[in-house]
Amino acid sequence: MRSASSELLLDTKQQQLRKKKLLELAAAKKQKRGAPRTLREKVWFYSTLSFAMIAVGSGSALLFLVPLYVDPAVSTLLADFVPEPVQCTTVRREQLAGLYNCTWSSCREGCTSDVYNCSHIYVEYRTSAGGVSGVGGGGGGMPQGSGRGGDVSVSQAVLLVNIKGCGYPPAVACSNFTKAYGVPGATFPCHYSRQNHTLAVVDYDKRQQYADIVHYFAVPFAVCVVTSIVLCVMHCDCQQAAAAAAAQNALPEPSRSSAGHSHTEGYRYILYCILSRR
Repeated sequence: MRSASSELLLDTKQQQLRKKKLLELAAAKKQKRGAPRTLREKVWFYSTLSFAMIAVGSGSALLFLVPLYVDPAVSTLLADFVPEPVQCTTVRREQLAGLYNCTWSSCREGCTSDVYNCSHIYVEYRTSAGGVSGVGGGGGGMPQGSGRGGDVSVSQAVLLVNIKGCGYPPAVACSNFTKAYGVPGATFPCHYSRQNHTLAVVDYDKRQQYADIVHYFAVPFAVCVVTSIVLCVMHCDCQQAAAAAAAQNALPEPSRSSAGHSHTEGYRYILYCILSRR
């Protein structure tokens, strides 16, 4: 009898303790939620989220746009192609196979893919000074040229679809390019490089290269920088922290926010601590 009553008493005490703990947890959870957000806090939160997503998106876009558009545009400008086209004539075309034989190609689809089948198109062209530049005999490697006076004389001239010799459909269709310019005896306008007279391309627009640099590098980079600055101004009291540090000759310790403060104050405190440790 006594053991049974003692067990019942213990069970009752445990149930009371469980109820008490549950009530404490519910009260703490309710207190943690705090007051509902005001309209200003909601606008602040969603503005922060939008600016952060824009900054991350523009920064990620640079990783893809720079190798695909910006690098070819810069290389094209450095090659210094003549703005006025000259007359090119296809001399021969070589269709090669094998990874070691295809270190370069007049046109290939997919700049990041390995080339196992490539097409080498060699041309000759006439400069504005009246000299003839063209293909000499033999050799499948990259050409080398030399200039003398106003005329240009090279051993080989290579025709490329662009400075990198590659692109992605539908902008670049290598099958159409090879059919149009890979037939010996075909005549067409081309632009040769003043830095390397043995390099020629079919299309060249200097303004388009500058436009690619502006659109695919300058604009995303500016957006990323501006949004990052806006986020820093919104959540980091940089000037106040610097003034307080100079006055006290030490970094101030930020005070912890109370349970009734909004979530934005907590975010500001975390960012402030991270920057202060730097």
